[in-house]
Amino acid sequence: MSQEQPRKEDREPVKYGDLFVVEGELAHNVVAPVDAAMMQAAENAILGGVQKDGAAEAMHSAAKKNQEAGIVSHSDVTGAIEDHGISITQTEFSGRRVVSQLIGGQVVEQFSQRNPATESLSPPSLSQEAGNGGITIGEALEATAITAGNKPVEWSDAAAIQAAEVRATGRTSIVPGGVAAAAQSAATFNARATRDEDKTKLADVLADATLKLPSDKAATRRDAEGVTGAEMRNDPNLTTHPAGVAASVAAAARLNQHNN
Repeated sequence: MSQEQPRKEDREPVKYGDLFVVEGELAHNVVAPVDAAMMQAAENAILGGVQKDGAAEAMHSAAKKNQEAGIVSHSDVTGAIEDHGISITQTEFSGRRVVSQLIGGQVVEQFSQRNPATESLSPPSLSQEAGNGGITIGEALEATAITAGNKPVEWSDAAAIQAAEVRATGRTSIVPGGVAAAAQSAATFNARATRDEDKTKLADVLADATLKLPSDKAATRRDAEGVTGAEMRNDPNLTTHPAGVAASVAAAARLNQHNN
């Protein structure tokens, strides 16, 4: 019996045209990890969580495949998104809320849901819906609970979370009972634990991050750089996790920059 040959589609990059009904340059763009992180952050902030079988899930799966194949790196972002960004809009129509998700100005996902609110909604922009000027650092931390929630908390994660908390609150010391304190405790515990299943995960620390921050602010590029530096300095390989704290804050900062 002849050995089965690898399928052609397994050797080719996953492009946006493979996932969504899009045209032009976007259809030929390869799905990159930062793209997926940005959409995950947007869904979490705008829709209250990553949608099952939605755009973010599809992009994350495609980006992971592309990265594992060595086609993209964890810090890559698609040109169409760098130029035109990602956005989610909501409009009210006949008692239902129509949600549209756009990449590079093209609708990639659209669905409707029942709107319990009686008041009419105008189509909010990402920055309007997310609050004070865009997606906040706290919301980015909560997005990490979704994108990398099963990852055990390490010292690099704790350092990144502390840097994020300092930038969100403007304080130089750790907030008692806050996310940074919880992350440090988790990293200390995990360093002594011998089994992964016993270790505290990022989701345990970050699921309610916005509630644990006494104040919050929209993520900026400088915030992202500070959090990324903290995570890298405390990682043995001087790298960041592709879907971790630094990646989420960077994705939020990119989204905020595009929507200002």
